[in-house]
Amino acid sequence: MHTGQAPDTVNTADDDPPGRRDEHDAVRDVVSRLVAAYDSVDAATVEATVGEAHDAFRQARVRAFVPILVERRARAVLDAAARHASSAPP
Repeated sequence: MHTGQAPDTVNTADDDPPGRRDEHDAVRDVVSRLVAAYDSVDAATVEATVGEAHDAFRQARVRAFVPILVERRARAVLDAAARHASSAPP
């Protein structure tokens, strides 16, 4: 069940530069959108998927598009898992 709180996988430190705080807020919004979009998937799984996608861009030099790239990557992983689950024999 989604608690509405930020996932543990998104770190926000008070000493983060303002741009990073905005990025973390945007990634939290991604989590909220994906929890709503994938309501058959446990919220913790969605949060972990988004966290892993965000980690993949940790070294990105240009940060402006990181949240949208995180959302695309997480959606791809969740969609693939859903396809796999629906094609698995009962």
